[in-house]
Amino acid sequence: MELWPGVPLVGLLLLLGQGPSQIHGSSGENTMVWQSQQVFRTLKNFPFPCKPKKLELSVLSESVHSLRPSDIKIVAAIGNPETPPAPGSGTVNMEKPQSIENKPQNVCMEIMTALSDIIEHFNPSVLMPTCAPGKGTAAHTTAEDLWIQAKELVRRMKDNPQLDFKKDWKLITVFFSNTSQCHLCPSAQQRRHLMRHMEMLWGVLDYLHREVPRAFVNLVDLSEVLTMDLQHQETGFSPAPEVCKCSEETTKLSKAVMQWSYQEAWEDLLISSKFNKRESFSVVFQPLFSEIEPPLKRSSPQDPTALALRIWNSMMEPVGQKDGLLNAAERKTMKCPSQESPYLFTYKNSNYQARRLKPITKLQSKEGTEFTCTDKDPSDSVPTTVHRLRPADIKVIGAMGDSLTAGNGAGASPGNIFAVLTEYRGLSWSVGGDETIKTVTTLPNILREFNPSLKGFSVGTGKENTPQASFNQAVAGAKSDGLTAQARTLVNLMKADTTINFQKDWKIITVFIGGNDLCGSCNDVARFSPQNFVDNIKAALDILHAEVPRAFVNMVKAIEITPLRELYNQPSIGCPRMILRNLCPCVLNIGNNSTELASLVERNRQYQKGTEKLIESGRYDTRDDFTVVVQPFFENVAMPRTPEGLPDRSFFAPDCFHFDVKTHASSAIALWKNMLEPVGHKTKHHNVEIKAPIMCPNQTMPFLSTTKNSNTGYGTSMLCKETAPSASPPTSVHALRPADIQVVAALGDSLTAGNGISSQEGDLNDISTQYRGLSYSAGGDKSLENVTTLPNILREFNGNLIGYSVGTGDVSSASAFFNQAVPGAKAENLASQAQTLVQKMKTDRRVKFQQDWKVITVMIGANDLCDFCTDSNHYSAANFFDHLRNALDILHKQVPRALVNLVDFMNPSIIRQVFLKNPDKCPVNQASVLCNCVLTPGENSHELARLEAFTKSYQSSMLQLVESGRYDTREDFSVVLQPFLLNTRLPVLENGNPDTSLFAPDCIHLNQKFHSQLARALWANMLEPLGKKTDTLDPKGFIAMACPTKDKPYLRTFQNSNYKYPTKPAIENWGSDFLCTEQRPSSKVPTSVHELRPADIKVVAAMGDFLTTATGAHGNESNSLATPWRGLSWSIGGDETLETLTTLPNILKKFNPSIFGFSTGTLDDTAGLNVAEEGARAQDMPAQAQALVEKMKSTPTIDLQTDWKLITLLIGNNDLCLYCEDPENNSTKKYVEYIQRALDILYDELPRVFINVVEVMELAGLHHDQGGKCAMPLAVQKNCSCFKHSQNLISMQELKKLNWNLQSDISELSYWHQYMQREDFAVTVQPFFRNTFIPLNERGGLDLTFFSEDCFYFSDRGHAEMAIALWNNMLEPVGRKTTSNNFTYNRAKLKCPSPESPFLYTLRNSQLLPAKAEKPSNAIYWAVPVAAIGGLAVGILGVILWKTVKPVQQEEEEVTLPNTSVEPELTQAPEASE
Repeated sequence: MELWPGVPLVGLLLLLGQGPSQIHGSSGENTMVWQSQQVFRTLKNFPFPCKPKKLELSVLSESVHSLRPSDIKIVAAIGNPETPPAPGSGTVNMEKPQSIENKPQNVCMEIMTALSDIIEHFNPSVLMPTCAPGKGTAAHTTAEDLWIQAKELVRRMKDNPQLDFKKDWKLITVFFSNTSQCHLCPSAQQRRHLMRHMEMLWGVLDYLHREVPRAFVNLVDLSEVLTMDLQHQETGFSPAPEVCKCSEETTKLSKAVMQWSYQEAWEDLLISSKFNKRESFSVVFQPLFSEIEPPLKRSSPQDPTALALRIWNSMMEPVGQKDGLLNAAERKTMKCPSQESPYLFTYKNSNYQARRLKPITKLQSKEGTEFTCTDKDPSDSVPTTVHRLRPADIKVIGAMGDSLTAGNGAGASPGNIFAVLTEYRGLSWSVGGDETIKTVTTLPNILREFNPSLKGFSVGTGKENTPQASFNQAVAGAKSDGLTAQARTLVNLMKADTTINFQKDWKIITVFIGGNDLCGSCNDVARFSPQNFVDNIKAALDILHAEVPRAFVNMVKAIEITPLRELYNQPSIGCPRMILRNLCPCVLNIGNNSTELASLVERNRQYQKGTEKLIESGRYDTRDDFTVVVQPFFENVAMPRTPEGLPDRSFFAPDCFHFDVKTHASSAIALWKNMLEPVGHKTKHHNVEIKAPIMCPNQTMPFLSTTKNSNTGYGTSMLCKETAPSASPPTSVHALRPADIQVVAALGDSLTAGNGISSQEGDLNDISTQYRGLSYSAGGDKSLENVTTLPNILREFNGNLIGYSVGTGDVSSASAFFNQAVPGAKAENLASQAQTLVQKMKTDRRVKFQQDWKVITVMIGANDLCDFCTDSNHYSAANFFDHLRNALDILHKQVPRALVNLVDFMNPSIIRQVFLKNPDKCPVNQASVLCNCVLTPGENSHELARLEAFTKSYQSSMLQLVESGRYDTREDFSVVLQPFLLNTRLPVLENGNPDTSLFAPDCIHLNQKFHSQLARALWANMLEPLGKKTDTLDPKGFIAMACPTKDKPYLRTFQNSNYKYPTKPAIENWGSDFLCTEQRPSSKVPTSVHELRPADIKVVAAMGDFLTTATGAHGNESNSLATPWRGLSWSIGGDETLETLTTLPNILKKFNPSIFGFSTGTLDDTAGLNVAEEGARAQDMPAQAQALVEKMKSTPTIDLQTDWKLITLLIGNNDLCLYCEDPENNSTKKYVEYIQRALDILYDELPRVFINVVEVMELAGLHHDQGGKCAMPLAVQKNCSCFKHSQNLISMQELKKLNWNLQSDISELSYWHQYMQREDFAVTVQPFFRNTFIPLNERGGLDLTFFSEDCFYFSDRGHAEMAIALWNNMLEPVGRKTTSNNFTYNRAKLKCPSPESPFLYTLRNSQLLPAKAEKPSNAIYWAVPVAAIGGLAVGILGVILWKTVKPVQQEEEEVTLPNTSVEPELTQAPEASE
């Protein structure tokens, strides 16, 4: 059966016009023409909504239970529907007939004609309808009149020649009414009136049952239809004017319940009667109960067409699902039979089961909860402030609200609808006190576990004015405008109660209202407006605020009411839909996508928001002993569901509107949880299915949460008890209490400097203002109550703290004090800040530098990441590590009694998302200026992936540095990593967009709200043991004020945390991770060496001495020291892969897997193009060059003319070692001449060549007594005779002078004109060996893992470090090449070509003119990192005496840490080296 969309009432009139224009009567009878006939004539062509043709059958139904509309032959009625009297004119009843102007038979005929015209569309042969006349003067039908009409109707049908009385199906409607409406009175009265009606009708129905075959009888009670104008206009439960004098109080709720039970009673009686036992006869009760609508919106109740349509629609609904309650829109819509149910519904084909009303029985189920809280003590003394109120301090409880607080139906047995009228106040979630928490879960029963003497809770059942209600003054049916009366009553009751001390006892009062306002809001939008709702609440709270001392008021937000629609819209769960629609029409009588529903949802939301705004105004926080706290757990309510996914009505009372005891229990737990949750971080959703455990107060937050103690603003409440310093100043950093701290300081960038913290929205110019006094780690403006910073927290422990910054100003201002952070600072600037801080501390008279304990907080890295993409090599993780280490080394060496907080920086992806997803608030057009490498990459781009990789590498470097134990060598110093920013959550709004309210106007810097959170999180981290520190920050989450305890009074370090740094896994190999993405060769083979990419290299070769042959590189036995491990050689070895062995060829294989020429193994046959010889000197280079040329020419796999070749030359170690034997023949001049001759050969013979000439290492002193190991080994004496004179200072200085001359002269090769004449040839000097330092381990001792057993040859680790240094030099511009190396182990040290700089650097593409000389390299720039952690000294011959000759050249170097491997005394006397 197809169903068209609903047709409005005017459409129904149109479709009815398709019927006969005249009403026919039987022979000899008066024919009555409907007065509206002319209207129908003009509305004939309106389409009928149903499709009757698809339902047609050729055979009539044999059973009334399969009766289709097309089977009906005649429509008839008895009873007198009539126009009701005007309101106030008195009542009419069946016993006292009354004359009216409109004859009852006329109204009946109009209804039947309309109904017949509907039937006609299914059966065009339907006969003229008939209404049997009664006495003719009765406005209401008496029992006698119904008998007369029934007999007359039977007679007329038998006499109608067009009707086959035996075979034709008849549709008969029996109208009756009882306008006194006493059937709506509760209990006994209702049953008496029901029996009276049944007695009256039973005989009539029995007569029709005996006399009329094949009949479908509608039993229609018009009582409410005819008295609609007399009904009260509001919804809910408030009393309405009564027509019938009921013996018990009648409310809207009781009316709804009795109305529903009245219908149920009729249906239960009819289904069990004989009238529904035959296949040819059925009587069905068709309810036409009315909902309440505003007077102006109602259609006329006596409109015949409307009544006909309502009867028809009721016939189309299964018994048990007949709502009867139709709003205006539904009255204008006609229902159609469906293909699945094409028949008129009877009790049998509706599968209706009688629902016998169950008597009220004692509650069987228990909803107790286990109570596990251990801290149940009250305050030591009765608190005077509500902000330090413990649960056990509460002595009195009360509540205000509606039926949900009164407990209507809470203890009802399943199906006992009458029990909904009972107020089970003892079970009420917020104020009930029946039994104990073990059996009944309520807020009072929870509180009684803390204070068994609690008073004010309600018990048992009864109205608000009964003694057992006590201070539960909720009124069933109440709306917000009734709260003031409840408040006045509650105050008076409390004042009059002699069992409580009104002035001194602490009270909890819970206020919950709004459901009834929402349910009736559509009928009076003005009265139930959000503003009026809030004003009503304000008026009630004002009374409490003015008159009740020592009170904590729970203002529970209005419940989210729309889930009620799910219960209503799912007929299969069996909720009494009539009751629901009567109680809450404004929620249930609207369409799913209607504007009315949208308006309701918005009104609900405004109720909630308005309530929150009222409380947030601070109106009720003017006294220290009174507060109102919004408890929002009802803001979002999840519908409980059965395993099948249907709404679970077991959580509701039998009316499906009120709460069952289970829901009261879960709501009590949710309210209690809200009370303990801090303001701003309270749970805003409630899932009644989940029976959560009872939350317990704890040491961190032992009080009921208020706005002030929840740290909702910039200030924080100090709740710590253990605030005393140590009995005597501690000597160990591991026994340091907060109160022992006398000095606070900080290093970092603009975040620590405080840029933009207090800038107003939109004021981008103010970002440059450094609000240092508000800085999370160093600010000291005002006090902790107003400004949350680490210094302000520490000042609560020690009021004499110094060092914090105040106000605004740059780093040089006096107000900056020891906040030495500089906006824009990067890791490379940190050492300078550290040195400045040390100097300031030493010279400040307020600081006892040696005695005072200091906390120094360091945060750096954000600016490095902002620029990392501009030079990823400069901003590598290895360099970040070095710079950070340099700064910490300064503090470690020079600052006594210090605890250093090293703070992880925030992941830049947070800033990126906030910035880019708020283009209307953030200056996106300045992204490249503000933080280019973070803000400009596209989503899912390679650049973004690199940013994430760099971020993790930086963070890993920080962890590695701290966990190395480097800073735990002194008892009075420690560096602790505080990781709270490691995993920062993106702050988001309710709509999912990033929240800019925590950021400065540029969306990059953080405002005061965020700084407050950082300070709280840092403080919490400082008190958390290592290994258990919080590494997640929710910027919008609640961070409790952490406190030291008696058992754990110290700031936590690795030692007092019993923490052991993770043991580093054994390093299995010296491979490297390859992170480069720019791996492509040139689009075509380049013709210029200045456009040569790594992937363009086809051939690799090498010349040199024992370093290039890799003699002694592998093996621990003496017999392997002489073996040339060419496959491991730094510049030419090709054993294994880059992942396990770092060599230049293995790096190049990542760009070109087909590269040729590298060495493998140890044999000469696999040497490839490695022509180096162990004992070679500079004089041997021309011969090696000639040999290399011949090899290349004779190798068929090399295309000599087109293949690009990379040749690396390193020579000079043997020259230096033998200089003492023949100074003239080993002069600098000859050294350079030999190399020049070799280069000339290559220049003349080989096309397409890039030559690396590596400066000889700085050679001085192998004499280092390392526990007897490597003390002047024989190999050194044999291979390096000059070291026989190592005790002669003059000889060693002469050797060093030669060493430097060799380096200096060879460095000029890059600028030699003769090698710049060809476009396909370049010589580039790689200077990474220029400054050679002794490799140190992490503890500062010599690291011999870089050398072979004899301490002369390099090990495979040494070769790997040389390969990395060479490769990185190749990617650095001439004039800016690194002249030392970072020898810390790190698999990610390899630099990468970039899209901007994809070529190997030559003089020309370094943009240096040949006339320009290379500037002196910054030796100390690299020397400091190396010396500080003992990275590999590139030389196999580590320098001891380098400082005796080479002066510090740059001003900045003067503040860096000197090489820890060389004590100052060594610059004067070599003997001191021992």
